[in-house]
Amino acid sequence: MSDRLEGILPVVQTAFGDDGAIDHASMERQIEFCLRAGVNGLVYPVLGSEFMFLSDNERRDLVGFIVKCAAGRIPIIAGVAGPSTAMAVEHAAHARDIGADAVIAMPPYISVATPEQIFDYFRAIAEAAQLPVIIQHSPKGPGMNVAFLKRLLAEVENIHYIKEEMEPSAHNISELVEAEIPGCWGIHGGGFCRWMMSELDRGATGFMPSVEIVDIHVRIWEAYQSGNVDGAREIFNLIAPLILLNLNLFLPAVKQVLVRRGILTSGRMRQPGIPPLDEADCREIDVALAAVSHLFIDHRI
Repeated sequence: MSDRLEGILPVVQTAFGDDGAIDHASMERQIEFCLRAGVNGLVYPVLGSEFMFLSDNERRDLVGFIVKCAAGRIPIIAGVAGPSTAMAVEHAAHARDIGADAVIAMPPYISVATPEQIFDYFRAIAEAAQLPVIIQHSPKGPGMNVAFLKRLLAEVENIHYIKEEMEPSAHNISELVEAEIPGCWGIHGGGFCRWMMSELDRGATGFMPSVEIVDIHVRIWEAYQSGNVDGAREIFNLIAPLILLNLNLFLPAVKQVLVRRGILTSGRMRQPGIPPLDEADCREIDVALAAVSHLFIDHRI
């Protein structure tokens, strides 16, 4: 296992049955699928996991479940964000205690904190976790900019990574990479990998996509790392329609692809107010999948 977190580190989706309860069998199928795909780590729970709609007990139990299922085969990055410092610290300490390898958090997300409150929040997370910390720089977690991220990386022990999703994400990655900040071990892309090729060219050291086509993300990463940049871009261009669908339809599209691939049994969401996919949405998903199905691994377990 590498000391650095790099490569393809997918965000595990929370699987619910049609009754709304946690579907542990589908969660385990996701993990095994990711391992077979050759991922470099797993991230859970963050925005793509619907973490804000899980109880604290569910969050703790599921992080422990994923650590147990992975059984040390790849690093587990635990999402520890909270609406307050005290709540985030509890999750960070739990992540340390159950054997996570790193933690990730965005700033407090219910009300906007001041810059100093955000600084203290991340410092408290780092102290509680005693693990490498990844800062998620996302529109869902306001109150930071690139200058502020540089300060966190430079001044807080254990903060070593950024997941950069704030627009213009590619430009932000360039600025962070070019700053050569001591203590910065890597800058990761997110946002459904919508700028993956540009961010690779700018020095991104990893990506955190959703799970549904992570086997293809691994192919792109490996092609690029081997020097086959044209081949990586050719594959990326094939998944662009799916990325567009995810950006427009968000997690319902992700989950429907996982259902179609036999990994989830249900596309059930917990987030209120999400419009259901209609027949035309599902048709677009099927067309986009047909164009890339030859790149899939055999995920049946």
